[in-house]
Amino acid sequence: MMPDYAMPLQGLIGGLMIGTAAAIMLLGAGRIAGVSGLAARAIGLGGGAPRALAILFVLGLPIGAALVTLVAGPVVSRFPMSLATLAVAGLVVGVGTRLGSGCTSGHGVCGVSRLSRRSIVATLTFMLTGFVTVAVLNMVGGGW
Repeated sequence: MMPDYAMPLQGLIGGLMIGTAAAIMLLGAGRIAGVSGLAARAIGLGGGAPRALAILFVLGLPIGAALVTLVAGPVVSRFPMSLATLAVAGLVVGVGTRLGSGCTSGHGVCGVSRLSRRSIVATLTFMLTGFVTVAVLNMVGGGW
């Protein structure tokens, strides 16, 4: 079983894999590997990548997680809030990706690596917002 804390080597390997996948998508298909855009395309919304490619990309996310679980054992995750709170948070993130014209993978991995000003501003904004949110939650006792 994988430990329930961050491991620098696993983080490095995961980051290299994400960067490689983004590079393959950009160089091989000429498309940005933004998950929110690909997910929207997979369900028939918006344009961009061919729908079949978007569907395969989105299906690869849980399949990849399942393969890691088979090889390394289950990942232990603990969330101190309810499933309903997590669902609402997920919906808020979804709305944010639509308002921000992309998600963390699209802006943070693909956009910043292309030196896109819009992506750099978006990445700085969501990172700063995340830092402030964690600090405020920890100050009021709501953090973990």
